[in-house]
Amino acid sequence: MAYQVIIPAAGQGKRMGAGKNKLLLELNNIPVLIHTLKVFEEDELCEGIILAIHPQDEEEFILLLKKHNVKKVLDLVPGGKERQDSIYNALKTVKTEGIILVHDAARPFIQKDQIHRLLDTAQKTDAAIIGVPAKDTMKTVRDNVVKATVERSSLWVVQTPQAFRFSLLYRAYEQAAKDGFVGTDDSSLVERISHPVTMVEGDYDNLKLTTQEDLFFAQAILQKRQGSF
Repeated sequence: MAYQVIIPAAGQGKRMGAGKNKLLLELNNIPVLIHTLKVFEEDELCEGIILAIHPQDEEEFILLLKKHNVKKVLDLVPGGKERQDSIYNALKTVKTEGIILVHDAARPFIQKDQIHRLLDTAQKTDAAIIGVPAKDTMKTVRDNVVKATVERSSLWVVQTPQAFRFSLLYRAYEQAAKDGFVGTDDSSLVERISHPVTMVEGDYDNLKLTTQEDLFFAQAILQKRQGSF
């Protein structure tokens, strides 16, 4: 069940307000990017990592990879204007017909057992994503006015990684590029070419670091995992 993983890392993280790429911010003195990469570096089923980066970060990223002994990065490809463009650029360099994962660089808390469950499902169905059931009441709002309360039992919060047969994902990206369609995630591109996508239940700790507040939650997760919380 070997796989390769694409990690888009070209965003500048403006909502984080860090004044630099948020992936260079440190948790326990280790950059967020390295925390994320190490999960895949240490997974025996991961054959390689493709990083989509902003050109201005290339030199610093190369130094980080060397400093932290990250050896599975196969390629550094230029990121695009949108996340979708970055992933499409990376897909064009993939040299496997097997399963390809796409994972947010700012989700450092994904765990190997979750990756393997996702991978197992993708091997059987060609398309699988990970997520968690929505816990809060959800409402449709327009112009700050509540229009409806949405039935919650069928709602899931989608995370990454997302896993697909390479040929399927590439076809979905080609069609999106042809149509000028920009989706909210990889699954949305596969869904629009009418291929079913299977949901795999993940973990609420699989947090995406987006704002300053998320860094406090990240520290709490690290403390919990280290048994000091």
